[in-house]
Amino acid sequence: MVAAEWADIRVNGSRLCSRLAAMAEHGATPAGGCNRQALTDEDRDGRNLFVQWCHDAGCEIRVDQIGNIFARRAGAKPGLAAVITGSHLDTQPSGGRYDGIYGVLAGLEVIETLNDANVETHHPLEVVVWTNEEGCRFDTAMMGSAVWSGAMTLEAAYALADRRGRTVKDELQRIGYLGDVPAIPVDVRAAFELHIEQGPVLEAEEKEIGIVTGVQHMSRHRIIIRGEEAHAGPTPMSRRKDPVMALSLFLPQLYQLAEEHGPEGRITFGFIHADPGSSNTVPGRLELTVDIRHPESDSYRAMLAGYEQRVRDACGRFGLPHELECFWEAPGVIFDRDCVQAVSQAVAGLGYTSREMVSGAGHDACNLAAVAPTSMIFVPCEGGLSHNEAESITPEQAAAGANVLLLAMLERAALAS
Repeated sequence: MVAAEWADIRVNGSRLCSRLAAMAEHGATPAGGCNRQALTDEDRDGRNLFVQWCHDAGCEIRVDQIGNIFARRAGAKPGLAAVITGSHLDTQPSGGRYDGIYGVLAGLEVIETLNDANVETHHPLEVVVWTNEEGCRFDTAMMGSAVWSGAMTLEAAYALADRRGRTVKDELQRIGYLGDVPAIPVDVRAAFELHIEQGPVLEAEEKEIGIVTGVQHMSRHRIIIRGEEAHAGPTPMSRRKDPVMALSLFLPQLYQLAEEHGPEGRITFGFIHADPGSSNTVPGRLELTVDIRHPESDSYRAMLAGYEQRVRDACGRFGLPHELECFWEAPGVIFDRDCVQAVSQAVAGLGYTSREMVSGAGHDACNLAAVAPTSMIFVPCEGGLSHNEAESITPEQAAAGANVLLLAMLERAALAS
């Protein structure tokens, strides 16, 4: 437990919210959200601002080979493993102001609060910015933490390219964040990630904090169906090799598959593109992505098998060549018992209402959990909206989550006597 003399330490909520607003200016959209995709100029500017704030707070900065940023507050005993926290700065193209960045700046606020109170911990504290968590510009989510944890090779990450052919390595170098520190895990005592829920459960149940015990299984798949381009007027429907016909058959079947494994089953079609993209030409090629999720392993595997079978059957019916590729997968995760307990104790000590829950979204904490004791903390977001410019949390919610993070990190870092 946190020492009694420090039990009343609280974060500066006004400072935290002020910094959230300042960061939101980088990549600001007209509708009030953020477009700060990984390794863009906007991401660079946000990184520079974060690094400046960390320098001002007396932190030592390291940047590793995949661009992850580590800001360290030294502990009283040199050589001890760090207690780390953090998330990501990058956003979706039409993202909000809090997804990811809230966890980063709340971690910095923990350090600032301890500085203000002249509190020293045995173990060092670190705030981390993980590179390309969203995976929208470069087609691998949670990339920086995957490389750091060993789930992805550095070379594979470097070779990822956006739709304009710009690679991760080239863009890291261009924005000045191709670091030289090896992107490998170091000894970590505990890792925490604070995040908005990105769903409606906490708000609907009027709970202030989500104590996250794990993350569901999830994967992303690419379907490519090849047809034959033909004129939309003269070509009879029965003579067409139209990939959209197969789509029209398996699309409702896959939505039905999610219902069969409900209410937890999830299937999402986030990208659909037909070539040549002309309104009076039968497409010769169709590409789409499918996101599949479920918290239970057996149901998740059944959904994967059902998805492949339905797509193959539909394409076979129309005689259409097709390719199925799983380009990203994150197995389900159960978080460390002691870290979850540290969060629970912090919530109890602060008197917040809470519930235990499994995350429906993937987070860098999934990769960290493979190499370090890890857990997560959720706060509600308005309407459950995320990946949306209208994403919103209140100042009170922002401070509540940061206070839980503060006490949980102190419990793991141990106060110096």
